[in-house]
Amino acid sequence: MAVYRGNEKGRVERAIRYVRDNFFAARQWRDLDDLNTQAEAWCLGQSSDRPCPEDRTLTVREAFEQEHPALLALPDNPYPTDERVEVKIGKTPYARFDLNDYSLPHRFTRRLLSVVATPREVRVLKGTEEVACHPRSYGKGEQIEDPAHIEALVSAKRQGRHHRGQDRLAHAVPVSRELLMQAAERGDNLGSITAALLRLLDSYGTTELELAIGEALQRGVPHPNAVRLTLERRREQRHQPPVLPVALPADQRVRELAVRPHALGTYDQLQTEQAPDDKSS
Repeated sequence: MAVYRGNEKGRVERAIRYVRDNFFAARQWRDLDDLNTQAEAWCLGQSSDRPCPEDRTLTVREAFEQEHPALLALPDNPYPTDERVEVKIGKTPYARFDLNDYSLPHRFTRRLLSVVATPREVRVLKGTEEVACHPRSYGKGEQIEDPAHIEALVSAKRQGRHHRGQDRLAHAVPVSRELLMQAAERGDNLGSITAALLRLLDSYGTTELELAIGEALQRGVPHPNAVRLTLERRREQRHQPPVLPVALPADQRVRELAVRPHALGTYDQLQTEQAPDDKSS
């Protein structure tokens, strides 16, 4: 068996050039399996039948058969060859590996996870727990997604919008909490009720909506329709035109802003205190 010294390193590296020039040159393949099949056929055929570099009277195949009895057997436990890297997950639930993004459950965002890759699959681990597993992609800039991850993310975002709407409503009109609690006891859909009350809040304001919700609760009808009828009745009693929807910008900071008007009596008091000064001047 040939043994190489440090100054003979180039003889080993020339084997890489031999494979590049004689196997990969002008070769085409469909996928990794096709490439491995072609590589195995080339190694057992053309490459094995060439003259051995150490002894030109033998082929590589014949030299290997002579050396085979002296080779050590492979160990019973295969050596781990999986590629393992640590990946920092950002705000989006994707792990970047080898120029591609692999989806994972959204609860693992902003964490440090491990990616373990084989030629066929990519696994994402949190310690020893497997949080995602995907077929490996050899493309560039691709997103490999598990439909279950996307569905869970969409559901979480929808639930988050639902809770943000309730928070905004409770901050603007605290009595709305009682209406939602009673509606929940009746088994009503809190999402649609919250959306309807938010539309009424945008149209009529906090003061009117608070009075209307209070009246609906007194009548034992915790439903947006009862609140809307009260608001329209009070509007008609004041001889005001129908409320027109207000076109707000798309900025959520504006759409979700809750403004509670304060009592205007302080302005009347201020005018009364300034009146003597105006007369004296």
